[in-house]
Amino acid sequence: MTMDRPIEIRPGPPGREVQIGPSRLPGQLVRVPEARGITVFVHGSGSSHRSPRNRFVAEILHGYRQDTLLFDLLTDEEAATRPNVFAIDLLARRLEQALSWLQAEAENEALPVGLFGASTGAAAALRVAARHPGQVSAVVSRGGRPDLTGAELTGVQAPTLLIVGGLDTEVLRINRDALRTLRCAKRLEVVPGATHLFEETGTLEVVAHLAGQWLTDASGNRPGAPPVW
Repeated sequence: MTMDRPIEIRPGPPGREVQIGPSRLPGQLVRVPEARGITVFVHGSGSSHRSPRNRFVAEILHGYRQDTLLFDLLTDEEAATRPNVFAIDLLARRLEQALSWLQAEAENEALPVGLFGASTGAAAALRVAARHPGQVSAVVSRGGRPDLTGAELTGVQAPTLLIVGGLDTEVLRINRDALRTLRCAKRLEVVPGATHLFEETGTLEVVAHLAGQWLTDASGNRPGAPPVW
């Protein structure tokens, strides 16, 4: 499906180009004044840290006073091999490298770390959240594949928001099953009229605001815990 209108990237804080882990994966770290947290993007297939869609969501999260880290989970060579897109353990290891890199950044020491995952990247985010409960404050999954997380899904302790397009029927079924399996604070948000990539006018913006609110609430910056639905 083609988009009804192009995504517009609004001017935001300047970013810093970074390289992460032994593979020197490229990324961009953006800091905002008086940040309440930092959100690490864990994208799925066919995307990168320069994706206009990822940058659009990041710009909205900046308005929620979230620093953002967008980075490539695969090298160009690895991304050219289709099975790597579904290599959840590989993607999870790369995310763990990014979290270790963040820990080494002194300015991040006191900031809650949230994960924003999409498609197969959401499975990697959930797996890492289960393995490192003390490091991850919240997880947001957009059109994610939580079924690929495996048995570790029950070990996720971070509040988890699952966002799915109302027209993405198979992924919606998968996420409803995952909602029953998760044992943490959790919610499923269905965006009416949206397909898997949220290409329809206004739907990606809805996703970004849902994510911003969830990450803020889960970080303890507003009264009340995220509700369990």
